[in-house]
Amino acid sequence: MRNYIKTTAGFILSATMATASFGATVNVGELQGFTGPLESMIGPMTGGANLAVTEANASGAYLNGTIVVVQGDSVCIDPAVAIAQAEKMINDDNVMAIMGPNCSGNTGAVITNVLVPNGVVAISPSATSPALTTLEDGGWFFRTAPSDARQGPVLADIAISRGQTDMAVTHSNSDYGKGLADAFVTAYEAAGGTVTVFAGHEDDKADYSADVAALSAGGSTTLAVLGYADTGGRGIIAASEDTGAFTDYIFGDGMISEVTSGAVADGSWGTLPSPDATLGANWKAVAEAGGVDGSGVFSAESYDAMALIILASQAARSTDRAAIQAEVMNVANAPGRLCDAGDLANCLKWISGGLEVDYVGATGVELDAGGTANGSYAEREVIGGVFTDVKIHK
Repeated sequence: MRNYIKTTAGFILSATMATASFGATVNVGELQGFTGPLESMIGPMTGGANLAVTEANASGAYLNGTIVVVQGDSVCIDPAVAIAQAEKMINDDNVMAIMGPNCSGNTGAVITNVLVPNGVVAISPSATSPALTTLEDGGWFFRTAPSDARQGPVLADIAISRGQTDMAVTHSNSDYGKGLADAFVTAYEAAGGTVTVFAGHEDDKADYSADVAALSAGGSTTLAVLGYADTGGRGIIAASEDTGAFTDYIFGDGMISEVTSGAVADGSWGTLPSPDATLGANWKAVAEAGGVDGSGVFSAESYDAMALIILASQAARSTDRAAIQAEVMNVANAPGRLCDAGDLANCLKWISGGLEVDYVGATGVELDAGGTANGSYAEREVIGGVFTDVKIHK
């Protein structure tokens, strides 16, 4: 296990000590899958979230005190763990809001069992299941990553444009995997593509050779893997590479990891939420200056999720949970002064001076009526053993 919790907590401690003189401490939760199927992605994500906190604390302009991050490991695969961690944050740590969770299944469980009963805002940087759009969340849940109802058609359009007109499709048997797979297959077949085999896979199996044999029985040499890089998706690829069953791969955002790129040949590709070129260049500069990997999956969305919590609290002039909820949409959308990543100091000052802000952030945040971002996607191809952006799709 990579010790992101320990290193990030230390990072925040050192950053907040210098500003501790301006009053009380204010707790905010960071509920992420520090272990589990997203573990290899979490470093840049927690880095992005904590960079927003460090920036706000260093500005001295946040009205409610010094922000302290309380971290919890949702593990992603066990809703009971995520629920327990969220309840601890709310009842024991008195967090004003929660940045997270990550995985869609855990997120739905936390919404229903914790956020709604307790009246607490959570903003997820990476829970993308379309099912979350219609879940009764009482207006307490927001997300800075777009729904897979959009990613599926984007994946399909790129596949057709690349001449990949037939393929097998496998997905994690999770809310995320099933939601993305359904959206992709519907769009792909509507565009004229042929799905030779469509099958789910379980995560954390010891052997995926039977799964791969069944997928390859359809005759296609292309496989779409819509799962998690650190669990079942990795196992599917390993079994395929061992037997030579497939030569080309397509990936959803849960597979965009160095774990994946190091296991497949150049030319395989996938999609993930990503800002446009101008915003992306600004984010990478801000992230690099803060010691964060700005190219990491959902790192920008994590920064934005935490920044929205901070700005909503500033606009509320309070850490009251209901007051924060009432301000999230106001600071996220027009009208107001445009507020970019790396400019939280000015944004906080504008709000304290009575001005409205429109938080653009790292990814071009604009939330729809359900609190979900309308983002763009990067087409990222394995080149020289590394995932590399080749095009942005809006």
